[in-house]
Amino acid sequence: MKFHIQQESEIPASTQLYNQICFAIAARHYPPGHRLPSTRQLAMQTGLHRNTISKVYRQLETDGVVEAIAGSGIYVRDQQKKREAKNSNTFRKKEITDLDQEVRKSVDGLLNAGCTLQQTRELFIQEIDWRLRCGARVLVSTPREDLGASMLIAEELEPSLDVPIEVVPMEELETVLESSNIGTVVTSRYFLQPLEEVAKRHGVRAIAVDLSDFGKELAMLKELRSGSCVGIVSISPGILRAAEVILHSMRGNELLLMTANPDVGSRLLALLRAANYVLCDSPSLPLVEHTLRQNRSQLIRMPQVHCAERYLSESTLERLQKEIGLLK
Repeated sequence: MKFHIQQESEIPASTQLYNQICFAIAARHYPPGHRLPSTRQLAMQTGLHRNTISKVYRQLETDGVVEAIAGSGIYVRDQQKKREAKNSNTFRKKEITDLDQEVRKSVDGLLNAGCTLQQTRELFIQEIDWRLRCGARVLVSTPREDLGASMLIAEELEPSLDVPIEVVPMEELETVLESSNIGTVVTSRYFLQPLEEVAKRHGVRAIAVDLSDFGKELAMLKELRSGSCVGIVSISPGILRAAEVILHSMRGNELLLMTANPDVGSRLLALLRAANYVLCDSPSLPLVEHTLRQNRSQLIRMPQVHCAERYLSESTLERLQKEIGLLK
């Protein structure tokens, strides 16, 4: 990934680089465990002094975004908690007391329904193969213009699904499935219909996840005083557009609303200077906090910052785990 420093910008070059690296990590251009470019490589690319780049890397390490490994380099830190090792006998803890009996009951049920023993065997194999294919990987897909929505979905799925998760723009999904038609396509309900058509052509499943109702955030907005300025920061343009519509329907012109993508440093700084309250998603929070720290002297007052806890509804994850056979 290329980083570009705007020398004429009022935002310090180190802040520009910090923001761009954070955004690259949030966008999974640099996934957990990925080695970041050396200070020499970045100096050649950006024109910045290596001392400046080292300072940015130290700040990223202080903020818990990366970790330095002596003699090796700077690596993206895995924010997810280490998963507990699975006990191979976990299934024995389930309420099923006699697995053999359950299998026999299932076979007897199919035989009683008129299936031959060979047909019963084929049905079991087909279902198991289907579930293995569905659970092999998850492809999170939305249109390229709102790929941030895919990134938010993927971020919340990763801690709970023990399968590879890939973010794929809708425009590229056909090509990806042509090369390997295994896995499950996941999207939001807004984009389900066109993705279902693509998935069906390649024999895979498309599942829609439900978004959070953002009840806590909406309750907060209802209580704000008239004339307050609200800033909303998100990596998803769709979230920003929806926020404008929802807030206007709730409060009309009582509140002044500003929105920003965290990768646009000048717009983010303007928002933080004007807003009384700032709502953001979790990938945007490090950039919001860093920009506030770096520009504290320029702010008349520090806005109150609230990070939305969830992007997906609480029930959607368990349903997804069941549908692709990964319920723990």
